[in-house]
Amino acid sequence: MSKLFKFIVIFFTIILLIPKQVSGQTISPADQKLETERTDAYASQLENYLRNYLIDQYDERSSEAWHRDYSSIDAFERSVEPNRERWASVVIKPPVLTKTGPAIRKPYTIEGIKGEWIELPLGGITAQAFLAFPSGAAAGKKLPLVIVQHGIGSTPETPFRGGAYNEYAKELLKSGFAVLVPMNLMSIERRNRIERLCRLADISLPGIELVRVQNMLDIVLADTRIDPQRVGMWGVSLGGMATMFWMPLDPRIRAGVVSAWFNHRRNKMVIPDDRYTSFLVTTEDHAFFTGWLTEFTDHDVVSLICPRPLLIQHGKQDRIAHWPQVLDEYNIAKKHYEKLNIPERFEIDIHDGGHEAVIKSGIAFMKKWLMTD
Repeated sequence: MSKLFKFIVIFFTIILLIPKQVSGQTISPADQKLETERTDAYASQLENYLRNYLIDQYDERSSEAWHRDYSSIDAFERSVEPNRERWASVVIKPPVLTKTGPAIRKPYTIEGIKGEWIELPLGGITAQAFLAFPSGAAAGKKLPLVIVQHGIGSTPETPFRGGAYNEYAKELLKSGFAVLVPMNLMSIERRNRIERLCRLADISLPGIELVRVQNMLDIVLADTRIDPQRVGMWGVSLGGMATMFWMPLDPRIRAGVVSAWFNHRRNKMVIPDDRYTSFLVTTEDHAFFTGWLTEFTDHDVVSLICPRPLLIQHGKQDRIAHWPQVLDEYNIAKKHYEKLNIPERFEIDIHDGGHEAVIKSGIAFMKKWLMTD
């Protein structure tokens, strides 16, 4: 062994044995181990404390927050109005965005479907969407409209293509619906970044995107080809989130389909499990909204959509949730409709597929509730 090699070995051995210094203070390996264990123990205490609040105490907290009156549909809607106001002010926090100019409309074609791309200025933000009508629609006949909302990894073009979307925007057009396909912010990284800024501003990205769509609807529903009394929404994945988040706050949306989103929300957000992917162990910071689990797990949010018709779609192979837990949550939510004697308005399609839109049940549901003839 050369003298140089021996020197190098001795040098690095000494370096490893020297106690580490932090902020000018020497910390021995034993002290460092103690500090790590103590900090880990404190982190565990914090997580257990918050898990107890969010999960174990949820039902008791919810029972004190909701005072539903099932004596009639009108009474029910009045009774949940305070919760609706908190849903808006505590969780969604939509900003005020007003139109600052006329809509710009240009011809646009997606996968052979001719329509128009609409951009509406709202101050420093624009609302953008693709609008298309079924071919061969009878002149003078007002058509039902479905808001088609893409997910986090997609664009307005995606619902016209295959894959998880199964061309469901095309299928809606074939079935006689006009479609409005809003552009929402794409990608986990972009939504994480913008949601951080939103929290500093005490608003949320879904709140911004809700107001963008509401302003767009003001323009689109003035079109004489569309029946403003027959508007639905069908979203996949994060588009399903938008459907559940927005329907409580815009009564113009008369029926909804939620694909690949509805969940046992407390477990999804807080409890890691091998049977599904909990948001807690992902990098999707954008999916955490202030106040969400104070009183608004999914079965409670459904009561802000009720009595309007709603279809849940979930695939047994979809790791967004463990399907028996989805079914449990659905059965709790269905009680709102059952107590109002309208159980036919709330349906679920537990299918054998994955993270996708299901054409057959979705089209049938929209026809049932939005087609008048």
